[in-house]
Amino acid sequence: MNRMTGIFSASALLAVGTLALAPVDHARAEVSANVGVVSNYFFRGFSETDGGAAVQGGLDWESPAGFYVGTWASNVDFGDSTTYELDLYLGFADELDNGLGYDIGYLYYAYPDAPDSADFGEIYGELSFNLFSVGAAYVINDSSDSALETGDMYFYAGVDFDLTNEFSLGFLVGRTAFDDSDAEDYTHFTASLGKDAGAMGAFSFNLEYEDTFDKDLKAWVGWGLDF
Repeated sequence: MNRMTGIFSASALLAVGTLALAPVDHARAEVSANVGVVSNYFFRGFSETDGGAAVQGGLDWESPAGFYVGTWASNVDFGDSTTYELDLYLGFADELDNGLGYDIGYLYYAYPDAPDSADFGEIYGELSFNLFSVGAAYVINDSSDSALETGDMYFYAGVDFDLTNEFSLGFLVGRTAFDDSDAEDYTHFTASLGKDAGAMGAFSFNLEYEDTFDKDLKAWVGWGLDF
């Protein structure tokens, strides 16, 4: 879940993830891991932990050509017996000499201990250039109790820039469009102030808002480390 902030999770605004694509190392394949702790796990404007904290982490493998596979996990709280989310993804990403980056792939959201089948999967794509990124995701498979259904779409745009050598600021706006005409589409907004703490990872203060159900502005903090 650390490939793209908009498609995956607002908690990826930490060092666990990044809005723009990372340059690909053309010399050799790389294996990387990440771990993070957040005071609230938000997914597209909504808490996946019922307002509680989450411990998250993932593992990625990326080839010199830009092909990657990875997995990411977090605890969740849906008010039933579901305790964790396990994401599996694969795709292809690169950054061209002119600074234009792209990322396309497939992401499967699994909830192995859910009382009913809640898994679903999306295809996604992102374009980035310098500070800016835009992307979209489309649900292509679902299950009987999944939060999203086949045909649902998500669009987002973000900007991320450095304030100093240690501090960075990011903004993202995303729109969820449901295939079901009876469901109400909604927009969410995320802002993040991050601090690079070197070997100790990165810390962030984040604000989250969505415009449909619960209009209160939510604040959460987190820490992330890549290794």
